[in-house]
Amino acid sequence: MKINVPFWVILGAFLMFSCGNDEHKSFDFSNITKTAEEILGNPHYQAISYGGYRETTREIQPTIPQLKEDMLILSAMGVRLLRTYNVHYDEAANLLQAIRELKQDDPDFEMYVMLGAWIDAKNAWTDEPERIRDVDDPRNEVEIARAVELTQQYPEIVKIIAVGNEAMVHWAEEYWVVPGIILNWVNHLQDLKQQGELPETLWITSSDDFSSWGGGGEEYHTEDLNALIEAVDFISMHTYPMHNTHYNPEFWGVPEDEEHLSDMEKIHNAMARSLEFAVNQYQSVVDYMHSLGIDKPVHIGETGWATISNEFYGKGGAQAIDEYKSGIYYRDIRAWSNENNISVFYFEAFDEPWKDAQNPLGSENHFGLINLQAQAKFPLWDLVDDGIFEGLTRDGQPITKTYNGDLDALLEDVLVPPTAREIRERRSQ
Repeated sequence: MKINVPFWVILGAFLMFSCGNDEHKSFDFSNITKTAEEILGNPHYQAISYGGYRETTREIQPTIPQLKEDMLILSAMGVRLLRTYNVHYDEAANLLQAIRELKQDDPDFEMYVMLGAWIDAKNAWTDEPERIRDVDDPRNEVEIARAVELTQQYPEIVKIIAVGNEAMVHWAEEYWVVPGIILNWVNHLQDLKQQGELPETLWITSSDDFSSWGGGGEEYHTEDLNALIEAVDFISMHTYPMHNTHYNPEFWGVPEDEEHLSDMEKIHNAMARSLEFAVNQYQSVVDYMHSLGIDKPVHIGETGWATISNEFYGKGGAQAIDEYKSGIYYRDIRAWSNENNISVFYFEAFDEPWKDAQNPLGSENHFGLINLQAQAKFPLWDLVDDGIFEGLTRDGQPITKTYNGDLDALLEDVLVPPTAREIRERRSQ
């Protein structure tokens, strides 16, 4: 995602960071009642990735009343832990303020945050011809400083800081960095914990693709990665069977011995293989960690299934994307993670149209469980039936069902996966 930050914001934050280092302040973290260790892996604290943007640009920030609306909706769903992605826009600070105000109004209200700090390589998002992978973008220091400041200000809400989002995976060509960059910032935050400038109960991680955590090719198996695994408090790994229906489709195509099955049987079998695909990627990270003699929690920082796509995941391509399949995946990954005491930051809570503003039907805009018309998609229809959203609104609209709740109408849009033979033929062309 492209990041445009006014220079005066960067300068002001940098000066604030510099001045703050001239003296050691004393921080009171006595109001912390729940810790990351207690929350992660606890099915009572369902996790989700969150962005509250309603427009096709992040220049229009969600307001605090809008953020409060979203928090009440997510709380009704059983969500108690959010993941954010950066702190250089107002959204993160406003979100924390909104949660605090909700807690002041209702002491029983619970919502906690894994606060993301965005990390870039030097020259990322510029016209410079070369990205310098082993050098920090100058803005990284400002980003980390702001994450620290917000954690100090809201220690009862921020339970985790995640350094970077898919910052080490090599297909993130615009901005990826070597693990040593992430390691340096993780160690910096761990040092601040030791110095009492951050809560000792705060957990530090990085949230990245399974391959970046050693679950993929040997090109990722470096000494700095091994040191990073040792340094973090837990691993936050990403897995996306949906994307791999195109990039790695062997699990997805209908095998020859299933071609005689009904369309619905083919779909359900393909979705069962999708869950297995995600679980195998999770296990590959666990196995690599154990190969180093390290044993610490591994949670899923991102996984999800979009509901609309005019790209190669959709009609005429992998035929993977529709609301029915998203509902199956959401149900299955939640059931598996709850049974195994693994947190899944499901991607994501609400549709965000800024992510692919030039292509309204692009999948990145349609990962939300609730769309911009305040309609709960198929994965949440049962919650609408249970009445959990009664009295709640989003931008003045009550939470209703997509397709007006008509399952037959929804099923008319369901796509059947191609056969394995068709996939092989397509890839050989």
